Amino acid sequence: MNKYILSLDQGTTACRSVIFDLNGRFVAISKQQFRQIYPKPGWVEHDPMEILETQLETVREAVKSAGIEFDQIMSIGITNQRETTIVWDKDTGKPVYNAIVWQCRRTADICRQMLASGMEEYIRNNTGLVIDAYFSATKLKWILDNVPGAREKALSGKLLFGTVDTWLLWNLSSGKCHMTDYSNASRTMMYNIKKLQWDKDILKELDIPESMLPSVHPSSYAYGSTKKELFGVFIPIGGIAGDQQAALFGQTCFCEGEIKNTYGTGCFILMNTGKKPVVSQNGLITTLCATDGEIQYALEGSIFTAGSVIKWLRDRLGIISTAEESEKMAKEVKDTNGVVFVPAFVGLGTPYWDMGARGTIVGITDGVNKNHIVRAALESIAWQSVDVIRLMEKEAGVQIPKLRVDGGASAYDFLMQFQADTASVTVERPLIRETTALGAAYLAGLSAGAYDKDKICTAWEADAVFTPKRSRLEVEREYVQWKKAVSRATGWC
Repeated sequence: MNKYILSLDQGTTACRSVIFDLNGRFVAISKQQFRQIYPKPGWVEHDPMEILETQLETVREAVKSAGIEFDQIMSIGITNQRETTIVWDKDTGKPVYNAIVWQCRRTADICRQMLASGMEEYIRNNTGLVIDAYFSATKLKWILDNVPGAREKALSGKLLFGTVDTWLLWNLSSGKCHMTDYSNASRTMMYNIKKLQWDKDILKELDIPESMLPSVHPSSYAYGSTKKELFGVFIPIGGIAGDQQAALFGQTCFCEGEIKNTYGTGCFILMNTGKKPVVSQNGLITTLCATDGEIQYALEGSIFTAGSVIKWLRDRLGIISTAEESEKMAKEVKDTNGVVFVPAFVGLGTPYWDMGARGTIVGITDGVNKNHIVRAALESIAWQSVDVIRLMEKEAGVQIPKLRVDGGASAYDFLMQFQADTASVTVERPLIRETTALGAAYLAGLSAGAYDKDKICTAWEADAVFTPKRSRLEVEREYVQWKKAVSRATGWC
């Protein structure tokens, strides 16, 4: 009987379940979107129960689509939107509040208080992060401070915290496993990435009980198994990784200097820096890679708004009817006609880290039409990535020769060619674009003995390669305009 690996790919806007065979080949996928909740401007929430139910529905649909039985699944890997914060009652299993999503900016004032108290250098040196509302720590503090009775329950040991991976694992295992992996823990702004433990000084500063926090393990690890009532059998759970580290693993960036960019809701560029953490002084994040045991670090640039700008054009402005239409419209004009779009809807990430930045479209004249706006929106994804890539080259002291890409927007040839031109790198798009899910499958398969790293590396295959075609002088002129537009968007509120 053939065996398979199941990946639960829990993203910011949708849950997906993807099935791979033991050669890493795609077999089946199921995807369902779930609600985005916006209680106030800049606030973003999800319903944790809806996430769980949607994820389980996609599992059943994927297995049915593959034409297999649950007892043919050898192991499950979980990958997830990172930083999103959930707190639940460990007796009832019910969340005490909605999940506060990584994009949410409600804790900006808490971050400013931390900066004022002189925590910035400590946070950077010990967690590898910057103080920002993006990360989990201040979201958790907000819940404890603002949900009636939450802090009292937490102090009495009745509440649990987790990022989405922990929430799914706890529910899949019927509350037996309150765990996470190194990659997710390193995104909370509470985890010491040098000592590999929760940082007691940070917990004290934010008044967070350590009893709420999950135990931390390698990404490829025997986490437990699903409860039998879910699928009729016990299925081992053998891998967990935050989505971006899972994608780095799925892109087989196992060696120092290898780099990938995921074009999803946001853009996330990771460079493997090997066994030693590189602490950036210029806005890059230092984080832990997904690992099968050996600790490796990465530099990361985080772009908050990328593919979601296309969703905004479709759902808010109505100037496109499908995401795919954006590429066609962008190609109908030779350039943006002087328009520059800075999509700082929820602030700017790397290298600016400006929580008060807001979206800006500049350079509009009466000759501008909707095609120019759409093209500028697509180009903004690449320009934000150029900011990060150039900084990585400077910090690492290397010229990046190639960039491996994945995520939904990587399917757009126009965007990938524009990225190659503006970043002066060769862009490699893999045949299997589900690299986040594939990375989780590899991690689960490694723990189950189904894969080895040599086999994983030889399985990677290119779908398309984009090489730079434009002159550096032309690119530099446009980059100056991009930076000028960013200066108009920063410090808005």
